[in-house]
Amino acid sequence: MATDQRAEIEWRDGAVPVSSRFDDPYFSIQDGLSETRHVFLDGNDLPARCRPGFHIAELGFGTGLNMLAALQAWRGSGAAGPLRYTGFEAYPLPPDAIDRALAAFPDMNALAGPLLAALRAGSRRIVTPDLHAEILIGDAREFLPGWSGIADAWFLDGFAPARNPELWEPALMTQVALHTRPGGSFATYTAAGHVRRALAGAGFAVERRAGFGRKRHMTVGRLPG
Repeated sequence: MATDQRAEIEWRDGAVPVSSRFDDPYFSIQDGLSETRHVFLDGNDLPARCRPGFHIAELGFGTGLNMLAALQAWRGSGAAGPLRYTGFEAYPLPPDAIDRALAAFPDMNALAGPLLAALRAGSRRIVTPDLHAEILIGDAREFLPGWSGIADAWFLDGFAPARNPELWEPALMTQVALHTRPGGSFATYTAAGHVRRALAGAGFAVERRAGFGRKRHMTVGRLPG
């Protein structure tokens, strides 16, 4: 399941990493951190839902920006114990590229020390007093059916469905639902109709909301129960 395939990237304006494979930026060129907060935090009603043991899972770890923004929100919420996080990534960025990308967001770069130290040491686990995280490298379509975890919230942040359709397949969205706690949620920047239908077919109550910046719409959902 694991892969040694590294991400191939170009740098736009010297600061924004763009995937050469998928011709898509890793975060919004306008303001990646504001997009993360609007889509993934607000879309999952965070940090209001933070509680001990809360578990976030993400399709598409990328630069780690979403995880670090969630950690910052977690700290601000005053929730006890560590935030639990699992990221699925098929094409990992090298640590130096992550460091360079996060330099655009000084607050996030300041939180990235344990992440970068782990990656540079060849580890995919980050354990600190307030974060227990694991990054699973490989195809999520293979990993997720056998994953033992259950998430309270999902960040669906693969590259655009038109460029990376594999990460938005109905079978994978069904696995997302099967690995979501009843009452759990997802949020994603895309409002593509086939993605919304796949998530609704998987059992989520799906809602289209205003997107970030120039994106008119995004999608959120809750699992009944």
